[in-house]
Amino acid sequence: MTRLSRSAPVLLVMVAALAACPKKPKPATPPPAPAVNQDSIDAAARERARQDSLARLEQMRRDSIARLDQMRRDSAANAANAMTEARNAVTAVIYFDYDRSDLTDAARTTLDRKIPMLNGNSALRIRISGHTDSRGSDEYNLALGQRRAAAAKRYLTQHGIDASRIDVVSRGEEQPAATGDDESSWSQNRRDEFEIVSGGDNLQMPR
Repeated sequence: MTRLSRSAPVLLVMVAALAACPKKPKPATPPPAPAVNQDSIDAAARERARQDSLARLEQMRRDSIARLDQMRRDSAANAANAMTEARNAVTAVIYFDYDRSDLTDAARTTLDRKIPMLNGNSALRIRISGHTDSRGSDEYNLALGQRRAAAAKRYLTQHGIDASRIDVVSRGEEQPAATGDDESSWSQNRRDEFEIVSGGDNLQMPR
């Protein structure tokens, strides 16, 4: 038997064995990547930029409205404060020594603050009411209250305020500011009060 003849059975067995083994599957081919649409990407980017720009503009609008509202509130508050300050200056009370109607230095200082208010508000008219403490007769105190009111009016007219804009009245001891029967209360009752009769709706602070 030749060498080839002896090898044939072995080769047949090897071929059969190889045929019986499962074949290794080929790897799957990945799907092709989708084509990039650059126009769509650019359009989306432009839309985002537009939306961002609109959002910034809207925020700027809201901020502007908020600032304007705050300015209006501040202006209204300043106007109210100025009105209160002006009214307080006009209506500030002055006080007198016991049984006296001449003006103290403190009273003149208070009256001096009223003069520019009266000059700057030509429609403003006031009433000065003179008051006393409870000592003395009713008649005496009414006369003393009259002298006190007249003293304040005279000071204002001497400083250029038209006398027709100032009314005077005496309350005597009838309307005490304090009800105690001691010097602390009496000193609060010896006073002139100032009331706005007309022209007080739109008071202007002097410039």
